[in-house]
Amino acid sequence: MKIMFDEIRNNKIGSFILVFFFIILIGVLGAILGIMFGSIYFGIVMAIIFGLIYSLIALNSGDRMILSMSGARPVTKQEYPHLYHTIEGLAVSAEIPTPKAYVIDDSAMNAFATGKDPKNASITVTTGLLKVMDRQELEGVVAHEMSHIKNYDIRFMMLTAVLVGIVTLLSDFLLRSFLWGGGRRRGSKDAGQLTIILIAAGLILAILSPIIGQMIKLAISRKREFMADASGAVLTRYPPGLASALKKISKDPDPLVDKANKATAHLFISTPFRDSKSFVSKLFATHPPINERIKRLEAM
Repeated sequence: MKIMFDEIRNNKIGSFILVFFFIILIGVLGAILGIMFGSIYFGIVMAIIFGLIYSLIALNSGDRMILSMSGARPVTKQEYPHLYHTIEGLAVSAEIPTPKAYVIDDSAMNAFATGKDPKNASITVTTGLLKVMDRQELEGVVAHEMSHIKNYDIRFMMLTAVLVGIVTLLSDFLLRSFLWGGGRRRGSKDAGQLTIILIAAGLILAILSPIIGQMIKLAISRKREFMADASGAVLTRYPPGLASALKKISKDPDPLVDKANKATAHLFISTPFRDSKSFVSKLFATHPPINERIKRLEAM
């Protein structure tokens, strides 16, 4: 049990450190924009205001967009009683409101949770997963997703997706400003070298920021998957259930979820795309290696 809680604590600390770097990155972009247009404080303040407005809109409507994009449909207790009772029972154990149940009509074995908080959350599973998993394996999968809800990962991951969007938009605006020659100040000759250095640094950062932002998002996603595995094992008190489910998912002959995309891939319990062993694919992977997850669960 101590190993489980150590896993949860370590991943929480690591995730918040990564988000801190995200915020610093947005602040630096705002500062460079401010320098270009004559006021560093103006740039930082505008970046913060833009970020807050963008975040509020995305956090309040993001879950509905995700469900719609994924082709998820709500289900009743009469249609899938086993799924419904599993979600209800684990919600009681987790001491949170019962999430809404959704399914995706797809042969791939997968699942995800979304929402802005435990009171406004849902758990979605594919029909392929329901057909293959036994009771303990389904409990393991649902407990994993329930842990994402209980630990506020659903809000946390939506926030990181929003932060990536903010970084990308600010970087795009910065690049366009350079191309248009915006903000060029006709100052003294003494400021010439400093201006060239700032422009060069800003241009490099504008190009690299979206890539850095995406990598931070994916690193957070991988850490939260490990934490949800550990939390789910605590919830069911039976780590082999989730480990067995992950083994079946890893052997899925057709893991592609038809309506999954890069914007929603990090939400699923396992990557919804076909596995690729290339270096670039591993670098930008939304999930840690499934064999590593299984190994950690079996060690518990």
